[in-house]
Amino acid sequence: MQRVTGIGGIFFKSPDPKRLGAWYRTHLGVDVTDWGGAVFPWGGPDSAPGMTLWTPFAADTDYMAPSTAPFMVNFRVADLDALLAALREEGCQVLDKREDSEFGKFGWVMDPDGNKVELWEPPPGQ
Repeated sequence: MQRVTGIGGIFFKSPDPKRLGAWYRTHLGVDVTDWGGAVFPWGGPDSAPGMTLWTPFAADTDYMAPSTAPFMVNFRVADLDALLAALREEGCQVLDKREDSEFGKFGWVMDPDGNKVELWEPPPGQ
């Protein structure tokens, strides 16, 4: 019997879901639908090949700091440097920390609810 086959969604609470959805639409280009969510198809005609990770962290990790939320969303992006520059110009709270590794390039922005959002540009060919 096949059991779990992937991540079906990311769900979290917000004091103002419509405002938060508008921020994600405006600043990160998330196609927030009328029902309030977004669909990210894998393997469709406009989709880059890839995977979704599921990773629990230790309770005392500071990886999500400065957010106090017990979760963090990681979005795959095409051009991290261009997006971070645009977010700064738009007045978003972009964190100064940026990392390059064999796994790709990583940058972070805080959303209006104080959640840290990880932006990931995969290495070439991924």
